[in-house]
Amino acid sequence: MEVILLENIENLGSVGDKVSVKSGFARNYLVPQSKAKLATAANVAEFEARRAELEKAAAEAKATAETRKQAIEALGVIEVTALVGAEGKLFGSIGVADVCEAIATLGETVEKSEIRMPEGALRVVGEHIVDIHLYTDIDTQVTINIIGEEQ
Repeated sequence: MEVILLENIENLGSVGDKVSVKSGFARNYLVPQSKAKLATAANVAEFEARRAELEKAAAEAKATAETRKQAIEALGVIEVTALVGAEGKLFGSIGVADVCEAIATLGETVEKSEIRMPEGALRVVGEHIVDIHLYTDIDTQVTINIIGEEQ
């Protein structure tokens, strides 16, 4: 099924691209979320009329992501305290929500969906690097320093 993308979609294309996707993906995700339109002649003509508006919105989103990246990088090392056992292992773990909360206490907002923790939750005291995906090609990293606090 051919669709026209109305916004940048990772691993698929950017605004205005005419791509071929499986019909279920188009009907159940792209079209209901207003991320794409079916590539009919009428929709192609309508899109060409709106192209400048959509590209401007995408450029604004990218500029906003760049400023957020600089602000997040300026935070430096983010310290989180947690209860630990005898061997330095945490009681529980530091997950995505905890990282969001720690960044929010420093004045920046990050959505849970933007944080990437490929190794899973943090369970050991020390410094850890966490990736933050802000936009299609804009990523940054923050250092989380977990400080152990005995009971």
